[in-house]
Amino acid sequence: MRALVTRLKQGLALVAIALFAASCSNYLLPNLEENPWDILSLPTDATFNDIAFTDTDPNHGWLVGTGNTLMETQDGGNTWAPKTLDLDQKYRLTSVSFSGTEGWVTGQPSLLLHTTDGGASWERIPLSEKLPGKPFLITALGRQSAEMATDVGAIYRTEDNGETWQALVEGAVGVVRNMNRSADGHYVAVSSRGNFYSTWQPGEREWHPHNRQNSRRLQNMGFDRDGHLWLLARGGQIQFAESGGVEDFEDPINPELVTSWGLLDIAYRTPDELWVSGGSGNLLCSFDGGKTWYRDESVEDVPSNLYRIVFTDANRGFVLGQRGYLLKYADTTETA
Repeated sequence: MRALVTRLKQGLALVAIALFAASCSNYLLPNLEENPWDILSLPTDATFNDIAFTDTDPNHGWLVGTGNTLMETQDGGNTWAPKTLDLDQKYRLTSVSFSGTEGWVTGQPSLLLHTTDGGASWERIPLSEKLPGKPFLITALGRQSAEMATDVGAIYRTEDNGETWQALVEGAVGVVRNMNRSADGHYVAVSSRGNFYSTWQPGEREWHPHNRQNSRRLQNMGFDRDGHLWLLARGGQIQFAESGGVEDFEDPINPELVTSWGLLDIAYRTPDELWVSGGSGNLLCSFDGGKTWYRDESVEDVPSNLYRIVFTDANRGFVLGQRGYLLKYADTTETA
């Protein structure tokens, strides 16, 4: 009798395991067969916030971060050298953008830098004490032209090297957690608490607020290469707005239940290949637009949260971390 009970328990355990595996097939993702990222440890304790390259020399780029961190590369991002700035205090450099050799850098609490010679020299542009919020995002638009957004959603444009600015939005949206701009000038911003998001497009005078898709707080939102929205929510949820609507999102997905609770950013290398970064060296990838997923175990030992992913083109990308860690895309072939 005891033997029969033992066999029944074993059988029930096997059935439970099979049901669990079938219902949680994404609990642990398969690993990438090849790791396309080089791990760089730069001589700084800074958290990196943004990266950009000049249009005239694709190997010449700039990296910005906390503690006045401004670093320069002349070899496409393989090596980086710090640039000393003569500033009155410590700033958190938040954004960098170039058009040709003309570049801009924003910083907080209130800083705007401008260069016309590829970064050989930087000039500080005075900002009004009445500026709503703190400089958050800068986009170089052409000769003497740039668009600057603050962390409360004020958007300004200059056409004369920052001497004068035109306000594009009449009202602020409130303090934001994240903000992204599409190639055609659309913005999306996530509120500081992640309980709603707002959108703005050129020609409008106000931001449009939108309720989040479900009970989970928003972490980040941005645009794919076609200008369609994606979002990351707490608990590792991802949603895509394939139709292009600002509220028309597909059902949420959880790529990997066991590790994806701390997803922080998404970037597309190609229209179908996207990468997702997160806390504690978490890096996921999909080669079919988000239908199937892989994890890159080769970077899991990086002692850093991976905050942001930037692809300057299909063959060059970077993942920005903290404590001086930077990942550089090193493979131009399919890896799965």
